[in-house]
Amino acid sequence: MSKVVAVTGAARGIGLATARALKAKGATVVIGDVDESAVREAGKRLGVAAHVLDVTSRESFTDFLARPVDVLVNNAGIMPIGPVTGESDADARRCLDINVHGVMLGTKLALEGMLPRGKGHIINIASVAGMLPTPGLALYNASKAAVVAFTEAARLEVLDRGVHVSAVLPTFTNTELVAGTAGPKGQKNVEPEDVAAAVVELIGRPRAQVVVPGRLAPQLRLGALFPDRLKRAIARRYGLDKIFLEFDQQARRAYDARIRA
Repeated sequence: MSKVVAVTGAARGIGLATARALKAKGATVVIGDVDESAVREAGKRLGVAAHVLDVTSRESFTDFLARPVDVLVNNAGIMPIGPVTGESDADARRCLDINVHGVMLGTKLALEGMLPRGKGHIINIASVAGMLPTPGLALYNASKAAVVAFTEAARLEVLDRGVHVSAVLPTFTNTELVAGTAGPKGQKNVEPEDVAAAVVELIGRPRAQVVVPGRLAPQLRLGALFPDRLKRAIARRYGLDKIFLEFDQQARRAYDARIRA
């Protein structure tokens, strides 16, 4: 893969796995993350250029994209959980600033370089949560729903100008974001490497949207047509009505402290 690919939020989790997979495919990879020590260490391990990146800062993001890129993977994001009445104003602003405005900013800046060249690909990491509202996840649901809608609108806008814009929607993924939660009953979490593989495949064969795992895509589409009573019954069946309300706060303490630092 002879492409220059920039990945945000790549010090750990899905971003790191994606950077590793792309490097293995021969891409020239550049990673960015707000955690300076972690991103420098990740860059050293992978043998790729690493930059401190605050996706909420235009200046920081502009510096990160100073070199023309063929692909931008907007992956940086945070996931506060708990009752909607317990979500602080600070959490709300930070979640939307990173998850939504960070994606919007990265997309706009990347398009400024890609549209004049008539080529490029922007991949926004959204979530199944953007299409599946869940108790205890209202803030994150809202942010990822915004990413899904923004990505599709941007895709349609530049569709005939040589640039692709795509969304990747992972389900529960074994990263720090789900620390302290039990996961849906009877369902196995995906690994960061599964999402990374989907990104690599998407670069090779651009599409509007990819769900990880793929078998969930038809369920998401059909689920939107179900009556409310059936949706609630399904949520109870899989434990989705309580997963983000009854969780291990101690197990999430380190993650919560980091995203609020």
